[in-house]
Amino acid sequence: MATRHPLACTLVLAMAVMLHASAQPSPGYYPSSMVRPMAFSEGYDNLWGPQHQTLSQDHKALTLWMDRSSGSGFKSKRSYRNGYFGASIKVQPGYTAGVNTAFYLSNNELYPGNHDEIDMELLGTVPGEPYTLQTNVYVRGTGDGARLVGREMRFHLWFDPAADYHHYAILWNPDEIVFLVDDVPVRRYARTAAGAAFPDREMWAYGSIWDASGWATDGGRYKADYRYQPFVARFQGFKVAGCEAAAPASCRPVPASPAGAGLSAQQRGAMRWAQQRSMVYYYCQDQSKDRTLYPEC
Repeated sequence: MATRHPLACTLVLAMAVMLHASAQPSPGYYPSSMVRPMAFSEGYDNLWGPQHQTLSQDHKALTLWMDRSSGSGFKSKRSYRNGYFGASIKVQPGYTAGVNTAFYLSNNELYPGNHDEIDMELLGTVPGEPYTLQTNVYVRGTGDGARLVGREMRFHLWFDPAADYHHYAILWNPDEIVFLVDDVPVRRYARTAAGAAFPDREMWAYGSIWDASGWATDGGRYKADYRYQPFVARFQGFKVAGCEAAAPASCRPVPASPAGAGLSAQQRGAMRWAQQRSMVYYYCQDQSKDRTLYPEC
């Protein structure tokens, strides 16, 4: 019988440990499984660019595209004061610099110039470089004027978002916002006693594809190149649950963890893994920021 060399066994074990360390961990709690998927028309309407979107025959999948003439967007039928908002998204490979595929909450139409917003944006790239997932929180107009107060956290994800569908979700409760990718919490933004701004007015859910050439890819260095048009984004697995704006006070938010509020130890471990492995920017670590605007940091 053949014998294994001790060095070979050591290398195999080391490789196994590395693979385990790089594998996506289980968060132990899956809020997406608690919310049934809906047909697009059950929860959403076209907002703009209707000629740049198509709906599947079963009304469960929506394709948006952007070309030189326009992008496209949709909006939830109802507004909410809290909730879980998710969609499975697949973006386009290749040259996509300047293209922003967004899934977000906002009340900008109700409060123009003084609005709240919670963003998940897949920012396009150039061949050989990864997509960037940008998460952001704006509160009461702090993203509208010259004094931009964004709270960005960006990631180069542990998978290729152009290769397959992945589920992106925002869980917004009265005390916290949790950004989730395939149920893994990648970021938690909490309401704190430190005076951090927190969105607490009703919002709608939106999705869109649009030209953000001025900033989206390497700070605007690379622009949308319409020789590669159309730029396509695919949405399916629409999930919405929570308290509509007109819901009674007895309506309970979707829990962020098995305990209800906060994250479990297993969820915190998964979030720590995602941030250590994939986070490439965090506004609280940006020394160029005016810290007086960010008491939460």
